[in-house]
Amino acid sequence: MRDILDELFDVLASRRDADPADSYVASLHHRGLNKILEKVGEEATETLLAAKDAEGGGDAERQALVAETADLWFHSLVMLSHLGLEHRDVLDELARRFGISGHEEKAARSK
Repeated sequence: MRDILDELFDVLASRRDADPADSYVASLHHRGLNKILEKVGEEATETLLAAKDAEGGGDAERQALVAETADLWFHSLVMLSHLGLEHRDVLDELARRFGISGHEEKAARSK
């Protein structure tokens, strides 16, 4: 069964070389990695601010956090696509780390 990430990956791949005038994703690729990274950073900041508002907030603030996180994930997927990586690479890394203590995993990376 295909999930939304698989479907989104296919759409992102198909739009990578599309006309920038017709596709937001194509326009990001056309403008290059620095523009994509700028968007990832912008969305990360907006996600952090939404998380602060969501703590102790109501349904609207919590939904805003979900929406901002979706924007962050979307632009992160565009970044991966631009660099020739797939969401599966990230999922595989998360699977590899599953069941390993966060302290152990971080210590292993610093070696």
